[in-house]
Amino acid sequence: MANDSNNKMSREEAGRKGGNKTSREHDKEFYQDIGQKGGEKTAKEHDKEFYQEIGEKGGEQTSKNQDKEFYKEIGEKGGKKSGGNQNS
Repeated sequence: MANDSNNKMSREEAGRKGGNKTSREHDKEFYQDIGQKGGEKTAKEHDKEFYQEIGEKGGEQTSKNQDKEFYKEIGEKGGKKSGGNQNS
């Protein structure tokens, strides 16, 4: 979708095209690497309270969008992964 006033590409379109090109030219390792670098930088720049706040926001949003079955399923997966084998 071009901007009608001067036939230039909109920011949205330019971003989409750039993102598509990047995804075609890079593999999973590239995204893992930049994700790790971003996570390390975020950890250096923020404190415990930052992570508590975003965790709380994410938890609230998840509880609005998910039902009891979702929590049962992820609980079972976590139990299997951690080696827990309790039937309660």
